[in-house]
Parts: sequence; structure tokens; C-alpha cells
Amino acid sequence: MENSLLHWLRKAWLYLRALLKWLALAAVTGLACGLVGTAFHKGIDFVTELRLDHPWLLWLLPAAGLAIAGFYHLTKTEGKGTDDVIDAVHAGKPLPILLLPAIFLGTVLTHLCGGSAGREGAALQIGGGIGHTTGRLLRLGEKDLPLATLCGMSAVFSALFGTPLTATIFAMEVISVGVFYYAGLLPCLTAALMGYLVSLLMGVPPTRFTVANPGLDAWTMVLVILLAIGCAVASILFCRGLQETGRLAAKLLPSPFVRAFVGGVLVIGLTLLVGNGDYNGAGMEVV
Repeated sequence: MENSLLHWLRKAWLYLRALLKWLALAAVTGLACGLVGTAFHKGIDFVTELRLDHPWLLWLLPAAGLAIAGFYHLTKTEGKGTDDVIDAVHAGKPLPILLLPAIFLGTVLTHLCGGSAGREGAALQIGGGIGHTTGRLLRLGEKDLPLATLCGMSAVFSALFGTPLTATIFAMEVISVGVFYYAGLLPCLTAALMGYLVSLLMGVPPTRFTVANPGLDAWTMVLVILLAIGCAVASILFCRGLQETGRLAAKLLPSPFVRAFVGGVLVIGLTLLVGNGDYNGAGMEVV
């Protein structure tokens, strides 16, 4: 009886120690990610307002593309992105620390000159890099580094959009579609809440939308299902299009500098064709 009690207490202590360890790690990671995510948010907002006040900045987009390609080349982070963050979670592959400033500066410069780019992918990459680096600094084992990476992804996403629960679920689901890592739920949520708190304290408002209540009748549900199917098809086509376009561009234009310059020219042409700047930058105004 006494041995069983000691065994139970020892086991409970191991669980409690692991919980306290991950809550502390998640809080530290969330704090760092909250600061960086807030700076990223404010940087994007600042350059967006600057571009709206000075539309001629669009003409500098090809030059900005060359500068971004040059920075990636200097930091030896060419071709690095979200896939490498996913590999860091799955296989424990290292993430270069210089990927953080490359993503940060590249995204800000893209938005300054009117490149059509979102913030979600950048948030995952920056957060994953911070989480991975934090884990390395704290000398976590190879089995713990993937979860530290997930905590960082959740925290930066939460700081950017003010949605801690969504950030937690999104970061954990994007790693493996259809697979949910329940063991990481509490650490990732803790990091996301810390990142959200830091962003709030630093004056970053959460992203909110006002929508009308459509009701829950049968016809509305049918329309929602059809909309979901349509969005899924559009997403698949978009992802396939990005992959094939990327392969074709790399084949026709092997130099990343040429691809960046030509891409900037194409965005300028498409902007002039559409006749407005709705699709330049993150596109949040359109949403």
C-alpha cells in the first residue's frame, strides 16, 4: 500500500513538473513573440499608411524585390519559409536565426511598395523561429524543440490578430492537416495568451468583424455547405497554382534576383490593369 502511494506521488510529481516547465517556457516564448509580433504589426501598419499616402511607392516594387532577394542571399536563407518551420516541428530540423530578420524586413518592405502579401505565413515563420531559438537557448532536447516551435507560432499569430484560441488551433493544425497534438494544447494556448496580452498592453487592437446573424434555417445551412465546398476547391486550386507557378518561374528564371524584379513588374502591371490598389498589401481593407 505504501509503495503504491509513493509510486503514485512520484508519478504525479513528474506530471506536475512537466506542466510547470512547459507553462514557464510557454510564458517566456509568448513574451518574446508578443514583443516581436507587436513590432511587426506596427511596422506593417506604418508602411501601409505611408504607401496609401504616397501611391508612387508602387513603382519601387521591382527595386524592393531586388533588395529582399539580396538580403536573403546575404543571410543564406534563400528558399526558406513555412515548409522549413513545419520540417522543424516534424523532423527537428534546425531553423536559421537569420530567417527572422529576413522574413520581418522582407514582409515590411513588400507592404511598403505594394506587394500583395499576407501576414499569416510570416507570423508562422517568425513565431516558429523564435520558439525554436528559445528552445535552443534553454537547451531543450530534440523531442521538446517541436513543441517550443509550435508555442512560438501560436504566440506571434495571436499577437498579430488578437485571436489566442484561433492562433492555438491554427498553429497546431497547420503542421499536420487532420492530426491534432493534444499534448501541446495547454502550452500553445499559454504562449498565445501571453502574446495577446503583450500586444494589448502595447496598443495593438484585436482583429474583429461585425457580422449580422443569418439565422439557422435549412436553406442557410445548405448555402454554408456549398460555400465551404467552393472555398475548399478555390484553396486547392490556389495552392496548386502557387506550386506550379513557382516551379515554372524557377525553370524560366533561375536567378532569384531576376524573379524578384519580374514579379514586381507584373504586380505593377496588374495593379494598373485593375485600376485601384485594393489588392496591394495585406488586403485587410477589402476583407
